[in-house]
Amino acid sequence: MTADIHKILKDYWGFNEFRPLQEDIINAAIQKKDTLALLPTGGGKSICFQVPILAKPGIGLVISPLIALMNDQVENLKNRGIRALSISAGLTAKELDIGLENCVNGLYKFLYLSPERLQSSLVQERLKRMDVNLLVVDEAHCISQWGYDFRPAYTQIKEVREILPDCSVLALTATATPKVAVDIQKHLAFNAPHVLQKSFLRKNLSYNINLTENKWAKTLQIINRIKGSTLIYLRSRKQTVQVAQWLARNGLSADYYHAGLGVKARLAKQQSWINNKTQIIVCTNAFGMGIDKADVRLVIHLDLPDSLEAYFQEAGRAGRNEQKAFAVMLVSPSDGANLRKKYLDNFPSLKEVKRVYEALSNYYQLIIGMGEGSTFQFDFGDFCDQYHLPPFTTNEALTILEKEGLICLNESLNKRSKLWLKMEAAQLYQLQLSNSTWDKLIKTLVRSYGGLQVEFTSINEELIAKRANLSVQEVKKCLKELQKRNVLVYLESKGNTEISFVVARLQTKSFTISKENLEQRFEDRKKRIEAVIAFTKEQNVCRSKQLLHYFGEQSTNNCGQCDVCRKSNQTALSNSQLHQLIEALRTLLSDNEGIEIDQIIKQVKQDKLSCLSALRWMIDNKEVTKQENRFIKISEKNNKLN
Repeated sequence: MTADIHKILKDYWGFNEFRPLQEDIINAAIQKKDTLALLPTGGGKSICFQVPILAKPGIGLVISPLIALMNDQVENLKNRGIRALSISAGLTAKELDIGLENCVNGLYKFLYLSPERLQSSLVQERLKRMDVNLLVVDEAHCISQWGYDFRPAYTQIKEVREILPDCSVLALTATATPKVAVDIQKHLAFNAPHVLQKSFLRKNLSYNINLTENKWAKTLQIINRIKGSTLIYLRSRKQTVQVAQWLARNGLSADYYHAGLGVKARLAKQQSWINNKTQIIVCTNAFGMGIDKADVRLVIHLDLPDSLEAYFQEAGRAGRNEQKAFAVMLVSPSDGANLRKKYLDNFPSLKEVKRVYEALSNYYQLIIGMGEGSTFQFDFGDFCDQYHLPPFTTNEALTILEKEGLICLNESLNKRSKLWLKMEAAQLYQLQLSNSTWDKLIKTLVRSYGGLQVEFTSINEELIAKRANLSVQEVKKCLKELQKRNVLVYLESKGNTEISFVVARLQTKSFTISKENLEQRFEDRKKRIEAVIAFTKEQNVCRSKQLLHYFGEQSTNNCGQCDVCRKSNQTALSNSQLHQLIEALRTLLSDNEGIEIDQIIKQVKQDKLSCLSALRWMIDNKEVTKQENRFIKISEKNNKLN
């Protein structure tokens, strides 16, 4: 029996009504229609699959590529009193076994898996025994070879549909071009094409490109003008520190964040910003994904992003509360050339990818045929130094290896120590009587965390130490001793980056990465880089229209608030003046197959802003088209000025 979705929304989230398109997506999932849902960043994707899973009997299976995002959603569900489990690549065999069996027995409503973990035969055998009510594929653009974050394991998800033949699929993403949308439905074996799409238009978000030689000074000027919670994106860890410290010296509340920080420092900085104790976070793209903060007023890019998809995601973190917000990209003359050099000149060859894989296998002393499912602590800097590998090319090669499904990297952002209490209550009581310190510790554990004897539970050693009046070192020592006595299983978090070998070590000649695939990846990367550069250089087309067009939306309306639109609005032409100028342009263009814009401006003898304003009106009304060679050509359609 299906529960009332509006009651679920009210009971668990406190909302009286759904956002636009959410209810349509939810009803499609309840009606078991295979559906691709395209929602912009901040559009409320999670509710679209969480509500129908809660509305129906059984468990929801959610496939997600980001461990931090999975953990964040699981914690949010638990905070609402909903039992959820996340199974990522770093779990032990015992953790995996217990968690999956609890899912079979109906102890969870949600099971989150990485696409790589989904390929496990152990997982697939347990899925056959689960009552799965919906298969959810989050960040579904990853399934496409044209997607900007391709993960090969995503292409194998359709095999799971054979295990769950009566289960429909709901795929969700915020960044899919038309080509990618078709590819997603194909790879997920949709019964029939079905796309529900909310416009990517963000009416409250002003996109801006600002050309400047002094980015730091311009940043300070912008922040002083636009008050509120702010994100500043850079590609260099070192520069995040420098910019944050410089802003702080100028009297602003600023901090930095990058993946090289310790886990405690990262969590503390993140929480301080979320709670508005810190106004500005200067960060790499390691920050932001899965972090739910609605009141971000300003996002600044001091470096060019590597794709418009990434830019749309990062800029879209501003204004999720639907209040006025700003996305500003600061661009210097050399940025385009630097972007090409960084991402194209250093792109690894097949030989370099194989070299990195060989070095990685040797780093952990794995012989051919060994290592499947093994997880190790990974120090990227030490790895590069030991094998004399260039960092950027090595990082690209690791990404390719991960996307080929050979390895899995986990930066352990939200990873905490975990504990499972194995001993029965009667035996535990006798143990507590024998040692006062153990008694104090076990009582604190049981009072602080529920379900310790059912599943692995995340714990905080500092909190336990404080409540038990012990030192953190004493807590860890006792837990390790109790583990030796088979009382519990204690998985201590090291807070470092981890690397897992998804499959056993291969001979390099067994690689599935073909030269053609690498060339396709390079061409795809090149197209995305050139799209970013073109976006920064275009001064005549509304920024929002450019982004919408990139994602397949044909919009004829200017946003009226980006830097291009504001510049256009500064042209003070009366209706009669605009009418006269358009008539002059019609006469000029009708006698020519195509003229450069600068030549048009000369011949009509008007100022540049006025002329561009009239031409933009004619383009919007399909009287002329703008070609790549910057010619304006009269179109077949000839509308009249209203």
